[in-house]
Amino acid sequence: MSIDDIATKVSKWFQDSGQSCEIIISSRIRLARNLSNHLFTTHCSNREKEIIVSKLREAILKTSIGSISEYVDISSASQLQKELLIERHLISTHLCKGQGPRAAIISKDEVFTAMLNEEDHLRMQAILPGLQLKECWELINRIDTEIEKQVSFAFDQHLGYLTACPTNVGTGIRVSLMLHLPALKMTNQIEKLLNATKEMKLAVRGLFGEGTDALGDFFQISNQITLGIKEEQIIEKLAENLIPKIVEYELVARDHLLKHQNNLLEDKVYRAKGILENARLISSKEALFLLSNLRLGINLGKIKDVAISTINELFMLTQPAHLQKNAGMSLSPSERDELRAKIIRNKLNMRKP
Repeated sequence: MSIDDIATKVSKWFQDSGQSCEIIISSRIRLARNLSNHLFTTHCSNREKEIIVSKLREAILKTSIGSISEYVDISSASQLQKELLIERHLISTHLCKGQGPRAAIISKDEVFTAMLNEEDHLRMQAILPGLQLKECWELINRIDTEIEKQVSFAFDQHLGYLTACPTNVGTGIRVSLMLHLPALKMTNQIEKLLNATKEMKLAVRGLFGEGTDALGDFFQISNQITLGIKEEQIIEKLAENLIPKIVEYELVARDHLLKHQNNLLEDKVYRAKGILENARLISSKEALFLLSNLRLGINLGKIKDVAISTINELFMLTQPAHLQKNAGMSLSPSERDELRAKIIRNKLNMRKP
């Protein structure tokens, strides 16, 4: 696997499979760890960062997932390569903008990623399509155990794992799901949901994580509490209680649209389809919005000649870095808008006579 190779395909976590995949795009579990006897990355010298990267690289590549993973030197990667990995949710903006030695280790199927010298020495994630939190936990927990047999993590008997950010102290776990909630947005119930998630001690972020907007009606919902509660309890609470409730709210909103606001629904869906099939210029933000409405129309049976897999492909491959990487050149915003529109137009019209 090379960074260039992955730009032409859709990530496994975005392939429309798994429980409740029409609403739950992906499940992700992230663990934060730091090596003992080393300063946090914010206080490390470049030499110490090099040592940390070397230790973790050696340990991770010796694990059961190491043989099917690739090492990426983020400190020497191009800006376009880093942006591509961000668009695929494989690395964070924090790692991209960091200073000094830092790296990522990515499994060839993109299910597992380890970021070295991000906010913590090690932040690793397992990500799968649909509602598969337990499967994510089985994978990440196994790799975590295999790594800990080779290195010593900073750990306190009373507090748990020590992390750079106090909100991660304890288990160091962040459990998150990416949800597609267009009906709640369309029926003006999304704010009510967001207020309810605060009461449930959940954090809500946009498509690309902290500080980003909910583009395309995608929301990332995750736990806030990591201290004083076991990992399995956090996962169980989300997987069996909180997230199913949110899915149910979205399904009720979709049913309401079909029964009571069908004209509004069809107008949104067919208008999106018409623009996408004919537009000559489409921005990234507009494409996400229109593809979101089209995806809803497919799920509700309004659109029968477009597959969800096609929509998922267009969601990912028309993002700025993907466009430029596949074009083999740097493109201005207007050139990207033109190419994006052409790709979408050709893809949606290819089955027409």
